[in-house]
Amino acid sequence: MMDWVPIVFVTFKVLVFGTGMFFAIKWHYERGKKEKQSAVLRAGGKVAAVFVLSLLGLSLITFGLCRMLGLDLTFP
Repeated sequence: MMDWVPIVFVTFKVLVFGTGMFFAIKWHYERGKKEKQSAVLRAGGKVAAVFVLSLLGLSLITFGLCRMLGLDLTFP
């Protein structure tokens, strides 16, 4: 009785995510055609810079907290 449940849910999930990805790619493609290429590259650079800085800040906070708690952070 319950053997069909994973098949139906996985199929539904693939259909929903596939449709969502199709429309997301289509929307970004059409939006990119309207905007200038330099503006898109500049925005992408800003997003990448913010991501790298937040990743660096998070890692420093994590290592500081681990050191404050007395965890061993040495590599073998």
